[in-house]
Amino acid sequence: MSTEIPSVLRETNAPTDAPTERLDVRSLGPPKPLTETLEALADLDSEAVLLQLNDRAPQHLYPKLDDRGFAYDTVETDEATVTAIWEE
Repeated sequence: MSTEIPSVLRETNAPTDAPTERLDVRSLGPPKPLTETLEALADLDSEAVLLQLNDRAPQHLYPKLDDRGFAYDTVETDEATVTAIWEE
């Protein structure tokens, strides 16, 4: 994994001083990226930011994050589509 990925936080509204966890779902077919991301968020420390690495913007995830009160921002990089997810 590139050391560039955490720098993507500077391109989002996510807290840059929070611990981060990465979840790479690029190789998973639907609905695994959605379910694995929601499971990871259930276990995520409330101060941490989850970086989901995907091969596309997780359009079906956004309404679920809204319903659960999470903030998120998605950024395209050369390596992946990275969605930063954190508690508001």
